[in-house]
Amino acid sequence: MDEQKIWFLVINSLGGFAVIASYVAGMVSHPNTEQLTWGRITPALKSVYLVSMPLAAVGYLFFLYFILFQLDAGTARIWGFDGFLVLDIIFAVILVFSAFWMPLTYKLIETQWRGWWVYIRIVLFFVALGSLALLCALLMISQREPAWSYWLAVSGAVVFFVQAGIIDAFVWTAMFPYK
Repeated sequence: MDEQKIWFLVINSLGGFAVIASYVAGMVSHPNTEQLTWGRITPALKSVYLVSMPLAAVGYLFFLYFILFQLDAGTARIWGFDGFLVLDIIFAVILVFSAFWMPLTYKLIETQWRGWWVYIRIVLFFVALGSLALLCALLMISQREPAWSYWLAVSGAVVFFVQAGIIDAFVWTAMFPYK
């Protein structure tokens, strides 16, 4: 496997582990508080989440597949730069900031300190920005073959952006209680 793809895989593996570990650590250290993380999300809106979150995860797999198995690391260009360098930066932003969301949410639940709320908004802003950058990067990438895989990747990035860039960053924050 190409060295650029190995670095991309390392970023995704470590970052993905950090995100999942942050959720597990929050649930383990704060038992019986999962409902609090939903804030004022209504049951109907929670149903939307329970559909959109798995769709976003599948979308993530679609663009991950295209990047790892279809994209040529030697020739891919985004905005005139090495495509994998751009993708590494975008994924690092998405994953690093995503790993902070749940710990900050539990800190806010515990303390109700306004600063935690500000930090959560900053974190979600960067995740949203990263998910938008990913979608734009895929739309601007120099290589779009095979077409079926490319369009699945773009479709996955759209669904991921809707979840991370709109639902999480705007809907959840509007419905999360802060005194």
